[in-house]
Amino acid sequence: MGLIRSVVLIVQLVILLNATSAVKATAAVAYQANSSCQSRCGEVSIPYPFGTGGDCNVSKHFFITCNTSFTPSKAFLTTSSIEILDISLDGQLRILADGSYDCYNKSGATRNVRYRLKLGKFFINNTRNKFTAIGCDTYARVEGFSGQRYATGCLSLCNNINDVSNGSCSGIGCCQTSIPKGVKSYNITIESYENHADVLPENPCSYAFVAENDNYTFSTSDLRGFDFKDKLFPVTLDWTIGKKSCKEAKRDTKSFACKKNSKCIDSELNSGYICKCFEGYDGNPYLP
Repeated sequence: MGLIRSVVLIVQLVILLNATSAVKATAAVAYQANSSCQSRCGEVSIPYPFGTGGDCNVSKHFFITCNTSFTPSKAFLTTSSIEILDISLDGQLRILADGSYDCYNKSGATRNVRYRLKLGKFFINNTRNKFTAIGCDTYARVEGFSGQRYATGCLSLCNNINDVSNGSCSGIGCCQTSIPKGVKSYNITIESYENHADVLPENPCSYAFVAENDNYTFSTSDLRGFDFKDKLFPVTLDWTIGKKSCKEAKRDTKSFACKKNSKCIDSELNSGYICKCFEGYDGNPYLP
């Protein structure tokens, strides 16, 4: 009996080793099949379903332009001028966005620049970003028509720059409001009541922008406009695969994006899904 049991254990061990080798071989083939795809652009990692063309990205919306004229190279979303900071397989994408501003002198308005961002596939994350306006004679509006239609804004006033507190955006020199859920665009408009006449030269300009919650802290020096017009702000976007729910997407096994040892998760935005590895597994759930 002892000999038979030993033989059985040896056979089971051989089967297990062969199965492990087969899994490793399959993983190696899958890796080699995608090895021609560019995995980085400068400091940005480019995981599938994003890619730089051909079969390297799942669709045109996930195409990344890698501009090598910069040192280091910079990644841009599709063929736009929207610079990418980071791509996460958790369904989020970080970009750099500009802001709007208007400036005045004793004669009146000198400049009025309005910034607009429109995204075809991606949503602006409503919990990680906020709309901020800065100025002592400022009311700013943010609105959009792609995805959920909306309009919101805030008002910021102050008699003197000395009334303003660093880090506070309660409406004295700085104000903030939330971005609604499910929006794909924003257009920022700024206006003034008195053309900043009562606060010149300490606060000649108003500024407004969307930025990640933890990437901007208000400072009274911002009211003076030290290089603020050229500042870019990190914004977090949400991305999903397609427009179908998991249940609908699974019916088409050829186009279903979630590979082995991964699960499908419906988007909270009722548009598409993302894939995540099962607990205990690691890697890219969109690759075999």
